[in-house]
Amino acid sequence: MRFTSTLSLYAPANRKRLFLIAISLTLVIAGIDYLTESYLSLGFLYLFPIMLVSGFLSRMQVVLVGVFFAILQEVFSNLPAGAAIPRLLLSSAGFIGAGLFLSELMQNRRIVMKHLDELECEMKLRQDAEEQLRRLVESSPAAIITISAEGVITLANDAAQHLLAPRKSTIVGDRVQTYLPALDSAARSKQLHSFRTALQCRGTRPNGEVFLAGVWFSTYESIRGKTLAAIIVDVSDDLRNREDLSLDYLLKNTRILMSAVSHEIRNLCGAALVVHKNLTRVAELSGNPDFEALGSLIQALEKLSSMELRESTGDAGSTIDLVSVLDELRVLLEAAYQESEVALVWDVRSSLPRVHADRYELTQVFLNLAKNSLRAMQNSKEKRLLIRACHESDRVLIRFEDTGEGIANPENLFRPFQRDAQATGLGLYISRALMKSFGGDLVYEAVPQGCAFMVSVQALTDAREAANG
Repeated sequence: MRFTSTLSLYAPANRKRLFLIAISLTLVIAGIDYLTESYLSLGFLYLFPIMLVSGFLSRMQVVLVGVFFAILQEVFSNLPAGAAIPRLLLSSAGFIGAGLFLSELMQNRRIVMKHLDELECEMKLRQDAEEQLRRLVESSPAAIITISAEGVITLANDAAQHLLAPRKSTIVGDRVQTYLPALDSAARSKQLHSFRTALQCRGTRPNGEVFLAGVWFSTYESIRGKTLAAIIVDVSDDLRNREDLSLDYLLKNTRILMSAVSHEIRNLCGAALVVHKNLTRVAELSGNPDFEALGSLIQALEKLSSMELRESTGDAGSTIDLVSVLDELRVLLEAAYQESEVALVWDVRSSLPRVHADRYELTQVFLNLAKNSLRAMQNSKEKRLLIRACHESDRVLIRFEDTGEGIANPENLFRPFQRDAQATGLGLYISRALMKSFGGDLVYEAVPQGCAFMVSVQALTDAREAANG
């Protein structure tokens, strides 16, 4: 408070007034000193005007003012002239020293006040930041907690309370081991450096309910020691949905595979029955029980292979955002293609309409085509895969074109169990069957170099999208 009042006296608005007061005091002191007929000088009173002006003058100006007042003292006083020079020097030193002392004092006070203002501003900004952070944490849909080095929860937002202990008033002060044992181990870790990581672990609620938790956490140093901050989400539903999708995909692939196997067996049985019928004309085999048993086995095998598997009664597709599917595909492919030194070229418009398809199965078809292209380009000089997506009429076309070795016999591409296939020869067969299950298609396109496949899916207008709901 004293600093503020002192500085306000020397504020720029008061400097002109102080300067006039200093001049007036100087004239009064000089006049009284001149009129006094004694050897007693009033020159020491010049300290008052010096103090009035030194608060806002520079150092050089203070020196000049001090010399000026020392000269005034000698000019207007009646002191003996014999000691004028020593008095002038001593007076100058005294006036200059007093002025510089006050000038430095005020300068230091200005610096202190500036630092105080900066500190106050920083404190206000920090309080605002803390308030914004507090509101962000409280309003976050993700559970956020902080844990001390002893494994005690020191802060928890509403989402964390609802996730970990919805029926409890607060979890602050509880041990995190009760809810997330893996975080307790991380909080108690003796590692000196801070770290950031993520994990999936088992979570437990007070009623014994178990859930799968996805956790992102980091450690930092605070005034209370090492602290762990964690963001927690319940990924149990994601796990269940992922497993359901995997099971559905497995069952559909199995159904397609069984259909392919049944088709091949029917072909073999048909050929075997023709041979068996021809052999029945041989007189030596007529009435032979083993030959007749062989015929019965062939007929039974044909009937078994001709049994049609029922189609799934579930929804064969839904409305999906194709651009987001291709974005996810890009994330999945780029790392593998960079390691193989293959250029991945994307030509995907951001304005593609929504399509009718199965998101998981469509992704699997894309991955199978990309994997086949990567394998086909292993020995190519130029390694490049172009993925282009465009909207034509009522379809969206996604083209995969590589610079691989090409295909010698494209007419056998979509047939299962091909002799020259590198694996089972079922990849393209299953991919096309999956596309047809929701109204799409997969075709081969001949190109001068390499290989190209076109995936076709049904584009949805606003009316169709509303109907598909």
